[in-house]
Amino acid sequence: MKKIAIVGAGPTGIYTLFSLLKNNVPLSVSVYEQAREAGVGMPYSNEENSRMMLANIASIEIPPIFSTYIDWLRNQSDSHLARYGVESSSLHVRQFLPRILLGEYFRDQFLALVAQARKQGFEINVYESCQVTDLEATPEGVKLWAQDEAQASVFDLAVIATGHVWPDDDQATRSFFPSPWSGLMEATIPACTVGIMGTSLSGLDAAMAVVIQHGEFIEHDGEHVQFNLDEASRALRIVLMSRSGILPEADFYCPLPYEPLSIVTQSAIEAEIAAGAEGLLDRIFGLMVQEIQQADPHWSTRISIQELNADSFAQAWFADRKTNDPFQWAESNLQEVERNKRDRRTVAWRYVILRLHEAVQEIVPYLDEEDSKRFDTGLARVFVDNYAAIPSQSIRRLLALREAGVVSILALGPDYEMDVNDNQTVISAHGEVHTFDVFIDARGQQPLKIKDLPFPALRKQLQETGEDIPEVGDDYRLLEPAAVRGSIAFGALPWLMHDQPFVQGLTVCAEIGEAMAKAISKPTRQQKRRRLPFIDM
Repeated sequence: MKKIAIVGAGPTGIYTLFSLLKNNVPLSVSVYEQAREAGVGMPYSNEENSRMMLANIASIEIPPIFSTYIDWLRNQSDSHLARYGVESSSLHVRQFLPRILLGEYFRDQFLALVAQARKQGFEINVYESCQVTDLEATPEGVKLWAQDEAQASVFDLAVIATGHVWPDDDQATRSFFPSPWSGLMEATIPACTVGIMGTSLSGLDAAMAVVIQHGEFIEHDGEHVQFNLDEASRALRIVLMSRSGILPEADFYCPLPYEPLSIVTQSAIEAEIAAGAEGLLDRIFGLMVQEIQQADPHWSTRISIQELNADSFAQAWFADRKTNDPFQWAESNLQEVERNKRDRRTVAWRYVILRLHEAVQEIVPYLDEEDSKRFDTGLARVFVDNYAAIPSQSIRRLLALREAGVVSILALGPDYEMDVNDNQTVISAHGEVHTFDVFIDARGQQPLKIKDLPFPALRKQLQETGEDIPEVGDDYRLLEPAAVRGSIAFGALPWLMHDQPFVQGLTVCAEIGEAMAKAISKPTRQQKRRRLPFIDM
């Protein structure tokens, strides 16, 4: 049997194994997971998350494995669900639930996958609490070194499915955390002034990890939330900050799966790409305008879309939020979203932007350097804000913290300065100085380059190309240099973000896993997938 190594047993690794089973070609598969339990994934692990942190995806959107998430939930006992504040009678397919609970689902599905694989004649080896320290492509196969093993194992093909990469816990101090997943969950945060860089869901999650040490949320009927701050923690103050100071909107109702676009179609995108890089971004924006006008002519008129371009569209998108108090806007938006959910009403302009982001992403590798920067500072911000809408309950909890006098928002502007000292972090913006006893950087995953690869031998091989980012085919196998070509499938998301800026989420994990599994079972001629060199912004 062909020998396959899967490095990482989070969602991408799980969906890869699932797709291999569907191909029904028996293989020898070794799964390596550095965490204690394979099949959970860092975003959903008990060690990296609190029960207050909600998954930003509902059952209706999660690609099923042996069972859908909602069916799995309905098979759990009332007492088990109650541990997470979930009532079985209230379960529905559009519900946002704790990340840890979703991690349990993936763990169960992974164990079922292993059992099924053995029934189908696969040889399966699972190595937990086992970090892969190096990989190297050789004429004999891919050598893999795991911790505490003196000799390398050799495989016909290796799948890199390592997921998100955050700074190690040892880079955190008692006063500075380089990410919410760098020791924050285990740290004791005193009642002090806490700064959090980032106002997206990651920033809100970091705030939740702090406040639950100093009080409790009282939630009534899932819609009315109150936060009671402990008397001994009256000194706690949390400042959420970003350049704009804008909060994300609440997740909105829309038809799933997505309805097809009628103007910005795959064939239209391909035709514009074929027409050349010069003016590509502006031509695509012209198609977007037609799509938006067709979907929602009233909103298009209200924002004067015909007078906008690929640069100014973002200004119009955020204009209302910038002129309103962020908490007042959040409360108003929450009421609107919940009303639309009850009425099953879709806001057309929000829905069309949601469907556009994946279609428009296809042009990113073909943009020239100037248009790539324009895209990052313009349309990309709109798309990210739209698809990164957050659970309504997260908004309710944030508003409860505001009501309790615990949290505030700081808009830094583009020219702030940040100085991390041994015991404090100092932010200077708009001529004012803000000092924080504890600081958490919650800006999310940043794109990584070849130099960031944690595998020294593979890193050296890829650096021979002189490129900053790995070049992979449409089946995600590495294309260059020749020594690694076809032997390593590279599905690690942080290294794919340069020209796939929206590559994230469980649906993407499933798509990547399926593509890599097809390449393993039925190797096909690879087409180059990415052409854009890394641009250091």
